[in-house]
Formats: sequence, structure tokens, C-alpha cells
Amino acid sequence: MSKKDEKRKETPPPHVSESRVESPDAAPVEETVTSDVSSPAGPSEATEWQRQASDVSAEIEGLKDRLLRLQADFDNYRKRTARDWTEMCARANEELITALLPVLDHFELGLRAAEEHGAPESVRAGFRLLYDQMCETLMRFGLETIQTENRPFSAHEHEAIAHEPSETVEADHVIRQVRRGYRLGHRLLRPAQVIISSGPPSEVPPTAAAEQT
Repeated sequence: MSKKDEKRKETPPPHVSESRVESPDAAPVEETVTSDVSSPAGPSEATEWQRQASDVSAEIEGLKDRLLRLQADFDNYRKRTARDWTEMCARANEELITALLPVLDHFELGLRAAEEHGAPESVRAGFRLLYDQMCETLMRFGLETIQTENRPFSAHEHEAIAHEPSETVEADHVIRQVRRGYRLGHRLLRPAQVIISSGPPSEVPPTAAAEQT
């Protein structure tokens, strides 16, 4: 073996590095950073919020108006129900009391007949007690008698059945009552039957009387 071959054998091969050598001209790697902070709302989004707030306000006003209407309707219904109930009770009382008026008339006729025929005082007192109790009971429910004696004739409360001359009672005034009249509150149940004065009796001259005969 020659010296040249021994030198080639002793010279080790050049070392090759396994690590990758980046070129100085390579572009740097950019890292993407995601921000958690949201960007401020734009003009269109603010307008949308205002529109929604306006719609909610309009809906609230509509609900308030409906509530006021419902309250007014309920208040009217409550008043109407109370008025109907009062009228129904008054109508029921009116029908009952009107049916009892002939009973009062018969009591009065019985008392008058007992006095005219000289009935015992105990009988008359018993009749008078029952009559007074019945009148007091009916008056507690609003029954009132119509005053007639020496009062001017009223077509709204009186029913004239006759006219008579009178020296003590003025013309168109009540002389006496034939049947008692009643009212229930402000409502007339039955007019009073009365006899009306036609004024002082007129004196007929003798000559006129002779001519009439």
C-alpha cells in the first residue's frame, strides 16, 4: 500500500449536521392572536336597540290603556248590578205592599163599622192594635200615606170622585177622603179618592127659582 492510500484512509469524511438550517431569506412565522374584546356597536345596532325600546314602550302604554278600560268597565258593571239589585228589591216590595193595600182598607172599614155599631172597646182596641202594627211594619219599608184633608187638589196624588159645595173649604180643595192613598218612596202606588169643594153654595134668587119650576 502506498502512502497516498494510507492518507486517504485516515482522513475522516466531513460531518453533516442533521439540524435544519433556515435560510436568512425565509419569511418569519406570524402568530395569530385572537382578541376577546368585542368591537364597539355600530350606528345600525344602536338604531335597532332604540326601535326595540320604542316598541316595548308602545306595548306598555297599550296595556295600561286596556287596564284602565277594564277597570272602568268593571266599575260600571258593579254600579249597574247594584242598581239592578236595588230596583229588583224595590219592585218586589212594591208588588207585595200593593197587594196588602186592600187589607189595610178592610181594617179601616172594620174599625169604622165597629165604632158605628157600638162594638165593645176590647174588640176595637184589638183591631186598632193589629192595624197600627201592620202600618208600622209597612212604613219601615218606605210606605207613606198621602195627606188630603184641607189640601189643594193635586192630579198627581188625588182622584176626585165628586164635587160638593162647602162654606168652610175653599174651592178646589179636598173636603174629605173616601179611600186612603199611598206612595212608596217617590213612586205613587195608589191615588187618594177624595171629594173636592166647589166653593160656597150659590143662592138662587126666588124669581129665578120660580122660573126654573
